[in-house]
Amino acid sequence: MGGSWWRGRLSAKKKGTDAEVAAARTSGGSARKKAAGNGASKGTGASNGNGTAARRLVIVESPAKARKIASYLGSNYVVESSRGHIRDLPRGAADVPAKYKGESWARLGVNVDNEFEPLYVVTPEKRATVTELKDALKDVDELLLATDGDREGEAIAWHLLETLKPKVPVSRMVFHEITEPAILAAAANPRELDHDLVDAQETRRILDRLYGYEVSPVLWKKVMPKLSAGRVQSVATRIIVQRERERMAFVSAGYWDIAAVFATDPKSAGDKDAGEPRTFGARLVSVDGNRVASGRDFAPNGQLKANAGSVTTLDEASARRLSEALDGRDFSVQSVESKPYTRRPYAPFMTSTLQQEAGRKLRFTSERTMRSAQRLYENGYITYMRTDSTTLSESAINAARTQARELYGDAYVADKPRQYTRKVKNAQEAHEAIRPAGESFRTPGQIAREVDGDDFRLYELIWQRTVASQMADARGTTVSVRVSGTAVTGEECIFATSGRTITFAGFLKAYVETVDDQAGGEADDAESRLPQLTEGQALTAEELNPEGHSTNPPARYTEASLVKALEELGIGRPSTYSSIIKTVQDRGYVWKKGSALVPSWVAFAVIGLLERHFGRLVDYNFTAAMEDELDSIASGDQQRTDWLSGFYFGLDALPGGTDGAAAPSPGSESSVARSGGLKKLVGVNLEEIDAREINAIPLFSDAQGHEVVVRVGRYGPYLERIVDGQSQRANLPDDLPPDELTTEAAEQLFAVPQEGRSLGADPVTGHEIVAKEGRYGPYVTEVLPEPDGDAPKKNQAKPRSGSLFKSMGLDTVTLEDALRLLTLPRVVGTDPASGEEITAQNGRYGPYLKKGTDSRSLGDEEQIFNVTLDEALKIYAQPKQRGRGRASATPPLRELGTDPVSGKQMVIKDGRFGPYVTEGETNASLRKGDSVETLTDERAAELLAERRAKGGAPKRGAAAPKRPTRRKASTPA
Repeated sequence: MGGSWWRGRLSAKKKGTDAEVAAARTSGGSARKKAAGNGASKGTGASNGNGTAARRLVIVESPAKARKIASYLGSNYVVESSRGHIRDLPRGAADVPAKYKGESWARLGVNVDNEFEPLYVVTPEKRATVTELKDALKDVDELLLATDGDREGEAIAWHLLETLKPKVPVSRMVFHEITEPAILAAAANPRELDHDLVDAQETRRILDRLYGYEVSPVLWKKVMPKLSAGRVQSVATRIIVQRERERMAFVSAGYWDIAAVFATDPKSAGDKDAGEPRTFGARLVSVDGNRVASGRDFAPNGQLKANAGSVTTLDEASARRLSEALDGRDFSVQSVESKPYTRRPYAPFMTSTLQQEAGRKLRFTSERTMRSAQRLYENGYITYMRTDSTTLSESAINAARTQARELYGDAYVADKPRQYTRKVKNAQEAHEAIRPAGESFRTPGQIAREVDGDDFRLYELIWQRTVASQMADARGTTVSVRVSGTAVTGEECIFATSGRTITFAGFLKAYVETVDDQAGGEADDAESRLPQLTEGQALTAEELNPEGHSTNPPARYTEASLVKALEELGIGRPSTYSSIIKTVQDRGYVWKKGSALVPSWVAFAVIGLLERHFGRLVDYNFTAAMEDELDSIASGDQQRTDWLSGFYFGLDALPGGTDGAAAPSPGSESSVARSGGLKKLVGVNLEEIDAREINAIPLFSDAQGHEVVVRVGRYGPYLERIVDGQSQRANLPDDLPPDELTTEAAEQLFAVPQEGRSLGADPVTGHEIVAKEGRYGPYVTEVLPEPDGDAPKKNQAKPRSGSLFKSMGLDTVTLEDALRLLTLPRVVGTDPASGEEITAQNGRYGPYLKKGTDSRSLGDEEQIFNVTLDEALKIYAQPKQRGRGRASATPPLRELGTDPVSGKQMVIKDGRFGPYVTEGETNASLRKGDSVETLTDERAAELLAERRAKGGAPKRGAAAPKRPTRRKASTPA
């Protein structure tokens, strides 16, 4: 289990004397120290005591990292990959060893009755890897564990020691960039395993297992099967659900103002700069001393805020009257206020800001960003990409300043080196910001032949940001102008505008941060020039346009803005944000509409349950404070076992109860502990939870006062209201965002009768034929007579059904159409060669032929009824095209722009499994929330990039990839 011989050594190191530490280590410790100090030079190694060079095994996490590191080390180094974690807590009952299966805690994989000792098992897919690593250990004199230097990497190193149990000296080899100097320095200066980091990771792993395995079954029983809860994922889902609630409750407010275009006197402007504008725009801001209401003055309920003060709200009529009263009147400049403008460079990237900016500027998902960053790091292009630090090393600062000077000149380099320090809550351990690797940076142009696609674009972003961080401030001037005029009806009106000019671009020459599309705002390099104006200067109003506005609901979160929100709230770790965002989408809690994150109705039900019965577990402050508690455990300020015991069993389980010295500090976990602990909380609440109540999400009342609710059923969400004591239901389209389910939309859905639209009777059977809306789209079916009550259910006849063609609609389909659909599948004939029957059918993804298990797409729906046996045999005589290629002859649904990776045109096609985007080589299905009509080039490129990253089946005739074998590092030329 989790208790280990190696951890015992670490405890000796931490608590015992130097002699005890020495005794706890392997007998080759002094030789290992000597080897570590002298054996890191390239191509050489320290002596193993027999006069020959010591051989070292270096273990890293990935094959790509192994290949790169091996190229820097000598022939006395063998570099292997563990391919990630080699062991973990059991994933299910099948993974639990037989001797533990009867234990009460076995399902958790954590022995909660014995100091929360974790049960670790080697995952089945890693058993071969473990065997390979053990074989490699037999031929070496020393083991260097070169996994990443953060908590996760330290934990992987510890698990390797636990599993391999090496009999040779062992050290940790830590580096933050994969360059030759960094690798050689790391090999020459190894360190001991960091027990604090291992504890920090393991405590989080145990906590997440207890949380997930205790709370998730509640969701299975009360909402629907296969759902999951998580310490961070549930809070992230709540943030998205809460934003959608705000949008649903939002009431838009309308208001008006006047947009004016003022002009200076052409005569007075004659001797001024020819490039200076003569006109400028301004908006009405005040009438008779009262401020004109703008969007910020209205609350989400559509009413003026209580603190709005004395404001004038203009409607259309008053705005038009005032505009007419101002027409032809004299205007003059009331005031001109000029201020210097200075903008400091942005800090270098850390994990969270890289994800945010790559999302805004490159349209990358967080997962795509981190996947690309991982490749760049492993191939030696950037420093370690999981970090909360914005500091740069002295060599990196010098490299950035040198490059800025070479590219832009001395004037654009800051007077002195800039260092960006920030106190980050729950900071990770990496030593500096994400930057180009090495002591001198390679420009994007210098690596263009080595890196392309996503990796090149992300490297360019990182390089630009790093260089810009050491450049001079941008400088300029901002000007605020107020213009006054008196209406013919006597109102004193004030118009206002502002302008900005940049006189020295500074760092903006190299890099400008992108403004979030959803949040809006003005880019740092945006300029708006105004004429040179003086107080009292006469102006002419060339245009006075009344304009109506309405307030907008808060924008939905994008991946970038969600990452920012999680970081600001102190929830989770930035290194896990990409996996969290992926998880909430994979679980069906969130889907994407364009770049916006939209919660599903299932997410509403789950979050409603957690808020009502497990409020502290999804409380933002609770989750953030828990990170502090976990860090205090890692630093030794709290005892892990007591903390976990209080969280899981409650304060009564601690020595001395609430008064004991080991009682938890008044932090995040104490409220759960005082409630009796997580186990009791789940047990007590489970019986109190009313599943029907939890799965009913109230929306609004209809025109007749009937409450309309969304119910989350076992087979999906649906609308319901009670009319005259009877339940009226309607299916909900999967792609309808919750905030778009208005009273009007609900009435339209209710208007489609559940029993369907009657089309008439089948002249052959006499059965009524109806058209209905189903979960998977509209269809027709027959209504069979009520069966004999005594007849077994399995013997009862099933009604014929058929999906509507794409050209048909529920309100237009005829009885004749329906009867044709109900004849399907149609028997085309029998294959004379195989004797198998060939049928023509209409499926969810279009028309097709079926022969046994072999199906082939048809060109159009009408072919279902007229394709002949000879035509079908010709189709089957053609080689079956795998994937979407079989529809290549079909014209595309829509043509897009050029894919930035392949350089080929992207198109959207219709395949058997729905629409997909392709550039001729890679095919990617459109996701829920994507539509053929609105898909952008950026989103299409993103889908293709994600598909490439997942990999596809090898082309026919391609050799199967060989199994990785143990390789020795060769001495580079």
